Amino acid sequence: MAKILAIVHVVGRDQKGVVARISTYLAERDINIEDIEQRVVRGQFLMDMLIDISEASVTLDELVTGLLAIGNEIGMEVRLTLHSERERPRVAILVSKEPHCLEQLIADWRSGELRGELVCVLSNHETLRPLAESAGLPFEWHPSDDKAAHEAFLLDRLAHYRAGLVVLARYMQILSPTVVQPYAGRIINIHPSLLPYFPGANPYRRAWEDGVRVTGCTAHFVTEELDAGPIILQDVFHIDVGVDTVEDVRRKGRALEGRVLSRAVQLYLNNEIVVVDGKVVFKPGMRTLLRDLGGRE
Repeated sequence: MAKILAIVHVVGRDQKGVVARISTYLAERDINIEDIEQRVVRGQFLMDMLIDISEASVTLDELVTGLLAIGNEIGMEVRLTLHSERERPRVAILVSKEPHCLEQLIADWRSGELRGELVCVLSNHETLRPLAESAGLPFEWHPSDDKAAHEAFLLDRLAHYRAGLVVLARYMQILSPTVVQPYAGRIINIHPSLLPYFPGANPYRRAWEDGVRVTGCTAHFVTEELDAGPIILQDVFHIDVGVDTVEDVRRKGRALEGRVLSRAVQLYLNNEIVVVDGKVVFKPGMRTLLRDLGGRE
């Protein structure tokens, strides 16, 4: 019989007996535990458990209900993710005029590095329509002169394409709570500075004017506070002060932005990260578990 693999995800306040409680529950239902990784971060317990449910003595609904009940009893989030359910999350990309981040996301999607389905490109300009459509992606746009109308367009199209993740690929607009709230924890942005330094507009110029010798870019979750959401990834480049022009700084930054954004999206899609106390931490062993899953398709 072919194995049916799933992952049990557990997040919550650290306490005794969590592993034993869940392991006993699974064993009593003829479910084999194939791998387990756990860690404690800032008093929060994180665990991912790879299980084989092919010979389970309960239905999937009963298993999910039982795990949810355990989570409620111990005050932790306990979820079950089937391999088939986590293969292709639906990803919407928001852009303005700059192509480099969209190009990187498309390239990584085509190469199979992004474990998601790019479902649309939405914009406030028509500039990047050829790039999107050449990749076979639906492209729609609405001007942002009327912010409320533009955001109504975004919400309508995101719902239409059933987007589970929204990626801001140099989308040069500030999203209001109208858009942020319904997609809380599911919007990733790339900002051209090492946050919390130089938030807001013109960060490369401000770094150049201040004589900064090292700057970079930051992929972060979007919250209602501008450029203050939990940081996922950062990377840096050097500025040759007195030699580099502001355009040199921008060029170096653009070369980095797409890679950092795409990697952050990959971490999210692979379920490798979790937000604990407003900070992004890497989940234990997810890369190993996902590699195991990938080798058993």
